[in-house]
Amino acid sequence: MVNFNGTLFPENAFFLNHENRGLRYGDSLFEAIRYVSGQVLLWEDHYLRLMASMRILRMEIPMEFTMEFLESEILKTVNANTSNKNSPARIRFTVFRNDGGLYLPYSNEISYVIESSELINPFYILEEKPIEVELFKDFYVNTGLLSTLKTNNRLINVVGSIYAKENGYDNCLLLNQNKMVVEALNGNIFLVKGSSIKTPPLSDGCLNGIIRKKLLEIIGNLNSYTLEEVSISPFELQKADELFITNSISGILSVTKYRKKEYDVKVARNLVGKLNATVRLGTIGSSS
Repeated sequence: MVNFNGTLFPENAFFLNHENRGLRYGDSLFEAIRYVSGQVLLWEDHYLRLMASMRILRMEIPMEFTMEFLESEILKTVNANTSNKNSPARIRFTVFRNDGGLYLPYSNEISYVIESSELINPFYILEEKPIEVELFKDFYVNTGLLSTLKTNNRLINVVGSIYAKENGYDNCLLLNQNKMVVEALNGNIFLVKGSSIKTPPLSDGCLNGIIRKKLLEIIGNLNSYTLEEVSISPFELQKADELFITNSISGILSVTKYRKKEYDVKVARNLVGKLNATVRLGTIGSSS
């Protein structure tokens, strides 16, 4: 079942049409969210990011769009799609400006769609499987505020994913127009060298990721690492000890190979436990 503006429809129902502005102009935002055991994980962070993004895009936020209301709509959707409320699920919450107009919309009023699908693992698990990456240089991420928003304009991610598949890579790293490494196709990146951990700043054009934010909090509270939000040059990739990708659904994904460089997974293995504690208990891991 799919939730469209509070009403549940079968997933094959035709409740959107060819005039949808998300389809026509990419005039849309979305959140990918984890649900576990009756809880919408990191819901406050997702909600605040969505509200901030809607304001930036000058979408009109309905009066009923409180945290409590939207959470209840998510739970309604999940419950309609599973017989066991403890089953983990992936939620996609999409907001788009209503039909009408060309580039200039008739109004800034919005509609929303909530989808849910089952996941296997209730916790974040570091899947220690081979993940080989390469730079994607056909197109570049623009620096600036719009690139940090989770809009449904993901063409570079789509074309990059096709490039990766065609060339036998598991993922690609995206560059901005300054030729700095920005993010992976499906998440933010962190680079480890010794006791230093780096991640690109939002000013470089990376997504303002929820798990990125949480790891910045976690790492900032650990005495064993120094944390920097700085631009990352492609030349640093082959000198790094470790490279990992973060997103709200998978948590942490360790990169194992870039060209001739093979990476360790020690730091990612250490952080995934602290991330689970933060996400499930709402606390930041103690200093160590």
